[in-house]
Amino acid sequence: MKITLLLLGMGAFSFLSTWPLIGHCQYLNPPEVVIPLRIPGTSTEKKITGWVSYSLHLEGQRHIVHMKAKKFLVHRHLPVVTYTDQGTVHEDQPFIPRDCYYHGYAEGDPKSLVSLCTCFAGLQGLLYINDTFYEIKPKNLSTTFEHLVYKMHPREVQSESFKNVPTEEDTGNEWQMMLQENNHPTLKQSTIGGWFVHQFWYETGFVVDSTRFAYLRRNVTAANMEIISVVNIVDSYYKTLGVDIVVVAIDIWTHIDPINSTTTRELKNAFCTWKVQEYNPRVHHDAAVLVFNRPHGDEVTVDGNWWGLCKASLCCTVVYHSNDNQLQYATTMARGLGILTGLYNDSRYCTCEQGQCIMNTSLAIANAFSNCSFSTFMWATWVQRNCPYNRPLKVFHTEYCGNGVVDAGEGCDCGTVKSCAADPCCAANCHLKAGSGCASGLCCKDCQVLDHGTVCREQVNECDLPEWCNGTSPVCPADMYVEDGKPCLGKGFCYGGQCNNHDYQCKKIFGPEARNADVKCYRLLNPVGNRFGHCSRNRQTYERCASGDVLCGRIYCENVKELPVLKEHETFVWTHLNPQHCWSIEHHFGKTGPDIGAIPDGSPCGVGKFCKNRRCVLIPQWSKNACSPETCLDRGICNNRHHCHCSSEWAPPLCRRAGNGGSVDSGPPPKSNRTRDSGSKGGSLLLILIGILLFILCLLIILFILNKKRKEDQQTEPPPPVPGEPGAPLPPAAAGPAAQPPPGQAGPKDKRKK
Repeated sequence: MKITLLLLGMGAFSFLSTWPLIGHCQYLNPPEVVIPLRIPGTSTEKKITGWVSYSLHLEGQRHIVHMKAKKFLVHRHLPVVTYTDQGTVHEDQPFIPRDCYYHGYAEGDPKSLVSLCTCFAGLQGLLYINDTFYEIKPKNLSTTFEHLVYKMHPREVQSESFKNVPTEEDTGNEWQMMLQENNHPTLKQSTIGGWFVHQFWYETGFVVDSTRFAYLRRNVTAANMEIISVVNIVDSYYKTLGVDIVVVAIDIWTHIDPINSTTTRELKNAFCTWKVQEYNPRVHHDAAVLVFNRPHGDEVTVDGNWWGLCKASLCCTVVYHSNDNQLQYATTMARGLGILTGLYNDSRYCTCEQGQCIMNTSLAIANAFSNCSFSTFMWATWVQRNCPYNRPLKVFHTEYCGNGVVDAGEGCDCGTVKSCAADPCCAANCHLKAGSGCASGLCCKDCQVLDHGTVCREQVNECDLPEWCNGTSPVCPADMYVEDGKPCLGKGFCYGGQCNNHDYQCKKIFGPEARNADVKCYRLLNPVGNRFGHCSRNRQTYERCASGDVLCGRIYCENVKELPVLKEHETFVWTHLNPQHCWSIEHHFGKTGPDIGAIPDGSPCGVGKFCKNRRCVLIPQWSKNACSPETCLDRGICNNRHHCHCSSEWAPPLCRRAGNGGSVDSGPPPKSNRTRDSGSKGGSLLLILIGILLFILCLLIILFILNKKRKEDQQTEPPPPVPGEPGAPLPPAAAGPAAQPPPGQAGPKDKRKK
């Protein structure tokens, strides 16, 4: 096996190279110098699923770590807010690397944990191997890819970390009583083994105070990357609970702190007040964390509002951190978020696999939640209902020129001064540059609006419709598609712009030879109501299919010849119902991506019926006043807004007069469409007619010339001789028998013989 040295873009992120140089390390043990080696893909499966592997020697032993990129750690449009010395807010959306944060494990150690960042031309983060914590970071100014590995001990820092958070004993086991009142078996589970995680998202905003910013040498990039790197470690802890920590915004108190306090509790209360007034109006979040570097007399390192998650005035916690120890930092932050979640301080009856649990009251380094935390978390999220089940979609932003978003009154917005300098269309003052007609949009190219009739969104399938530019706006019309319920692919129906049926879905999952299974599979398996067969689910249970809805639950296929590589939380299920073979994909609550085993809306489930929201319903018959083939005079089809999309020979809105096709929603098609489509027959007939006329004309000319020549020949021909004159031929009757030569004379033959 070939092992090569990993060199992670030394120049690509040179602007970040100063970050590891910043800081004032306070480690108790000297580091070990190692050189990580990247191992090329060890298997086809790991290449497909995105796993990468490294080899490194720690304390004389070789370890192989396998890890995979963490997705969606940072919001796509992360707003970073700084403040001028006058307190004016300045929002930016700087470039933040998003594909260089990894989670993984060490080969041969089932309890291991790896959480690394590769954004800084090296590896940086946490290694938990053989019950030992290590922190790894690139060695400054090394030219041979050397790294420093610090062996950490939980006893390195021992102080009271947080107060005023109850334990189960403090509340008289109130939480256990609540669990007993709820008969749901999952909520009563209190052991880590067999834990069946769901999926939650903590949309978290972070604020760095002026003391921490000064500690980082007033480097904005360093402050951003420190937050994200530590959150990557915290996210690996919360992964066991099924929680994704998502960084949605970062505020940096650049010059002075807008709040004052003498104790950590006062700081937390003041931060919550500031957050409600200044932060909530511009950032959507479930939790807000203030990181401060100034010690307080109470020696409390983390404080927050217990069970304040998702509550606008209470979802705030403060975290104290004064050095570069990322593992200590991550433990403290994990506890702060745990307080907001409603987790109790661990009592003497709480245990975890690593021995030191995250919600323990001492500030010992930890990376695991206890059995008590698991049970409390399940109850807390059950009570929360809507939050934190919502997947992050949107972050509010402050409207100003330079935020990269075109707000009201702006012609464009190219973002930072540096990005505007490279933008050929948009100026830094959010106005178009001289000679520019536009700066963005599907109908904008080379700073000019595309011509009338230029296609800006192609038709991608039978149930989709194209759109064209109108010649005046850089924005392409909204994406239109065929009205739901139109037949497609022979035995499916259009729904949401897609043509779906059971056969097509089986081929997408199991290959081109797969096909829809016998209805027996659906009738026997989908009414069960578990993760292998069901029609719907709520947050805790699966709902069985009614007899009329079995074709709208889970997909079942047969004639399966190949098994493709699946993503996380996807498992093949094979059930033998003699003589039927039923292949499917299971589903459980830990799945975060699309459910490929669910039958999509629009799949047929009976005569005149299709699936919608996992139910078999009648295909809607839209009234003729809205749109129908008759409304469009059979010269077009109805789109999703119930308007006629006319064929290329007719004009909207009702396809009554000649035109170029399209609809009132699609933008105007080019005139060439009509010439090419509706005019093609007329043009061909005209060419044929012209050809025939030319042929006839040529034929007439030829006949005329021949006739004229014949007449001229007749006029110049001499008259025939008169009979009896010399040279006139004898009549056949007068000639008589052939003349014989006179006696004594030889004929011609005789003469030749002589």
